[in-house]
Amino acid sequence: MQELLTYVAQSLVEHPEQVSVTVTEGPEAVILELHVAEDDMGKVIGKQGRIAKAIRAVVKAATAKNSKPVFVEIQ
Repeated sequence: MQELLTYVAQSLVEHPEQVSVTVTEGPEAVILELHVAEDDMGKVIGKQGRIAKAIRAVVKAATAKNSKPVFVEIQ
């Protein structure tokens, strides 16, 4: 799931070398923190958050069989 999020984010931004994903696994859920360059933040979020919602939907679909829910935070 970390590789999928990294690939999608790198495809969207102008500075793919600055994309990183941090995984925090807790007892109830898994949190993926997506870090991008300040200039690329708008491209990852999109107008009215549409691209961010799409990224979250793709990750949720890819991890549907996991026992823990997976959340994506964009920072």
